[in-house]
Amino acid sequence: MLSGCDMIVGLTDLPEYELGEGLKLKHALAGDTGRILQFVRDNFDEGWVYEAQHAMMQEPVKCFVVTQDREILGFACYDSAAKGFFGPIGVAQKARKKHIGKALLVRTLQAMRENGYGYAIIGWAGEDAIPFYRRTVNAQLIQNGNPENSIYRDMLVL
Repeated sequence: MLSGCDMIVGLTDLPEYELGEGLKLKHALAGDTGRILQFVRDNFDEGWVYEAQHAMMQEPVKCFVVTQDREILGFACYDSAAKGFFGPIGVAQKARKKHIGKALLVRTLQAMRENGYGYAIIGWAGEDAIPFYRRTVNAQLIQNGNPENSIYRDMLVL
């Protein structure tokens, strides 16, 4: 059995976020694609590379990054696994505990709201991430939202 669960979050009342000095959150540009995909490949699961690539190929680009001195520290995407889905999101190990994840989550959900979504599905949230999503944006577990009952059920798991 695959672990994790889909969650849902309303987009009408999102919290504020702040970034530390020297950190910049930006909407990714098509020209950033190579560097972003390399960052994802170097720091996270290979499957996330393909989701990030899909987000980068859409118009508008559906990916945000946090940088410091032009170094990528984190990324977040939406409409990658499916329309209305948030994720993946990832922050480099060395950059954690600096509120980068919160900033990426909130800004990406704001973009979804700006694009007409009323709710977002947080796809396949792992057990360690569920408390973060609950605390940060009041996301709730979807009943029977485990991978076997979601869009992920037909994914080829290698």
